[in-house]
Amino acid sequence: MHLVLPRLYVILDAALLTIPETDCAQRLTDAGVRLLQYRNKPASSRELFESCEKLANLLLRQDVLLVVNDRADVAVLAGAGGVHVGQEDLGVEEARRVVGAARLVGASTHNLEQFQRATASSADYIAVGPIFPTGTKANPDPVVGTAFIRKIRPLTDKPIVAIGGITLERTPEIIEAGADSVAVISDILRAPKPETRARQYIELLGPANHAAAV
Repeated sequence: MHLVLPRLYVILDAALLTIPETDCAQRLTDAGVRLLQYRNKPASSRELFESCEKLANLLLRQDVLLVVNDRADVAVLAGAGGVHVGQEDLGVEEARRVVGAARLVGASTHNLEQFQRATASSADYIAVGPIFPTGTKANPDPVVGTAFIRKIRPLTDKPIVAIGGITLERTPEIIEAGADSVAVISDILRAPKPETRARQYIELLGPANHAAAV
């Protein structure tokens, strides 16, 4: 079955949160967000597990998909819906062995070679970027731009998630280039009211694809 991702994919980066992650997640869910990833790089395994379990318990009953950044083991133990792996994390197939077939595995890619490897893997969706300059990573990969999305779109029917420097104003250009979803961090989490900003994205993107379904 073809995977359909929500158009808006919000990444809850613990480094940018000013309120508890569960409070932020609930506000975003109330605004209509249906796909969240939790990222907390410096957390201990115990801290990450406890946060992810709270989020999974909160979101699962509201039919919101939670993806855990990096840690396939924590995703399973916490009851999350999937894991997202980068180029320095477990490989897609190793992560798949941990989470099984029922959970999502997403992969980050930054160039054509990495993207082609991801298309040949069991990854359910492929993130590409940074599309624009980003400030949420200490050593970001080179910016690839929307031209890269146009180049890779014909190479796969898997959902493509654009990430890196995404703003509301840039979103139409990204979707028009062929991305299925936009992964947003700063433009939502740093907004005065993240839930209001998320609602603006959802209104812009429209109802199409705005349900996680397999």
